[in-house]
Amino acid sequence: MDRLAREVKPHVLILQDLGAIELARQAGFEGEVHLSTLANVSSPSDLEVAAALGARCVVLPRELSIDEIHAMSDACPDNLALEVFIHGALCYCVSGRCYWSSYMGGKSGLRGRCVQPCRRVYMQKNREARFFSCRDLSLDVLVKTLLSAPRVRAWKIEGRKKGAHYVYYTTAAYVLLRDHPEDPQAKKNAVELLDMALGRPTTRARFLPQRVLSPTAPDEQTSSGLLVGKIAVHTAKNAAATAKPDPSGRKKEAQARNRGKAAGRFIIKPRQALLPGDLLRVGYEDESWHHTSPVTRSVPKGGTFTLMPPHGKYPKSGVPVFLIDRKEPELNAAIREWERKLERAMRATRKGPEHEADFGSDFTPAMPARAGRVPGRTVILRSAIPHGREGKTSARGNTVNGLWLSPRSLEIVSRTIFGKISWWLPPVIWPDEWQNWQEMVRRAVKQGARQFVCNQPWHIALFEGQTPGARSKSAVERPDAVKNESGQNRGGLELLAGPFCNTANALALESLRRMGFCGAFVSPELSGEDMLALPASSPLPLGVALSGFWPVGISRFEADGVRLQEPLSSPKREIFWTRRYGQNLWLYPGWPLDLEARREELERAGYSWFVRIDERRPKDVPEPARTTEFNWNLSLL
Repeated sequence: MDRLAREVKPHVLILQDLGAIELARQAGFEGEVHLSTLANVSSPSDLEVAAALGARCVVLPRELSIDEIHAMSDACPDNLALEVFIHGALCYCVSGRCYWSSYMGGKSGLRGRCVQPCRRVYMQKNREARFFSCRDLSLDVLVKTLLSAPRVRAWKIEGRKKGAHYVYYTTAAYVLLRDHPEDPQAKKNAVELLDMALGRPTTRARFLPQRVLSPTAPDEQTSSGLLVGKIAVHTAKNAAATAKPDPSGRKKEAQARNRGKAAGRFIIKPRQALLPGDLLRVGYEDESWHHTSPVTRSVPKGGTFTLMPPHGKYPKSGVPVFLIDRKEPELNAAIREWERKLERAMRATRKGPEHEADFGSDFTPAMPARAGRVPGRTVILRSAIPHGREGKTSARGNTVNGLWLSPRSLEIVSRTIFGKISWWLPPVIWPDEWQNWQEMVRRAVKQGARQFVCNQPWHIALFEGQTPGARSKSAVERPDAVKNESGQNRGGLELLAGPFCNTANALALESLRRMGFCGAFVSPELSGEDMLALPASSPLPLGVALSGFWPVGISRFEADGVRLQEPLSSPKREIFWTRRYGQNLWLYPGWPLDLEARREELERAGYSWFVRIDERRPKDVPEPARTTEFNWNLSLL
């Protein structure tokens, strides 16, 4: 942050972590702070909270319809703008609510290291399919509907790991659609440009509320690129049959072995001309022969191009080959011009021939004061009170019942125990359900609820103006109740930031404290080293998800062909299952989190709340053969 502020001076930083906002301020960054789609600002009331934190733009989730985007625009404060995804890859899970890659080996999607397990083939009931692999989003001509949303100030094209060709074609297309929204010829030209952008098959997903589509294509390949041909394996045997006479045949056989061991030569007859610098992809990501291959010479349409695959990546006949990047002569000329502009800009900013950028830094952030310790509590988190216990006490010793707030739990739980329950809000609330959740919170408070766990920082807006109802013996009234910075609980309520807030550092915790939270659960994907170190610098008492089935992802998209609550298996025989809660599909692994053996270490480090997630395994899902400590023994960076 310090180097960026001094050497680069960017206009904008796009951030997810609340601590990074504070860090940028302390480092002297003078540009705008924008909240990433990973921050999951998903409802109109969230926007006021985001603006109060200092954000000047919010990147909206990719699951919103045009009506929901307009609702967000109408609710947007004057000092805040919105940014909307219009084109590019879709994640199956909600951004900021996906732990799939992290749970399976420490490659965190929250930190840009996702290995895309959703793209793999899974099996259910003897059917193999890419149940969770999404097509690319493409709004193309529909983007004109965004022009009437006044607070939408930016259109976002996703292009991670894409080449200059993709950037050039997609931006050129959307510039046409932005500047000439009613011109039929401009629309036609833009669609043709997008067809040549070398992306994946496309979808409108949830953008049109009257025609909600699943973006997945279980029985199709959803990899990027333009099909240019299929592999023909030219073996030693058929090479000898078509070659000039060679009595011994040894020369042809040696050539075949050198080119691909026993397989021979791998050639394609391209359906269109190939240019030097083109990049080809052979096969699909989950196939053993998948690799990329550069084109080093011009090849005419219908000509012959010989592939030289890496050792052990030998494809069979019929494997498709895709063009995934290209640099046309005109594009190369444009790139060279930008390189010249960059060089001129660098010369203009140099202080002298000896000047080099100062890559060192003596910047030390100011850290918050450490919070006091509170006695430990174990929370048993359930989706419903066990049958027959609806009116009985929910607390025993240091164990407290936690419940996901829902219309059913409001109906069946006795008012006499409302104040003894830890009420948990969902990981994401969509624009069309915000008012329902506001009413549920109001009812829960009126019936005596005192402790709430918010799984988005923006949930704090749900509690504006809430006044507690009948006073019962609640967590707030106990001597160990946690106070915020003013010495009082917010409106007589105890609000904790939940684990889905992905809190990972002391400055993020300080932001939560200033917002009015009196405690926080840390991100479950932290390494053991980070998890044990955090309480020493935390301004809030901390909690941790200790054991149980933690979801690897939460999605608003349908999964075509997937049977709910029935086992799915990955190519490596890993078991998963799905369950629907409200609008969202929750995806669970078949092996639970288990940090019970680490509890004493965590208590010594300073943790106060320990959550055991009582998510019941469906009857058809086999008994777990193992558990996991998530990233306890791994390093995320």
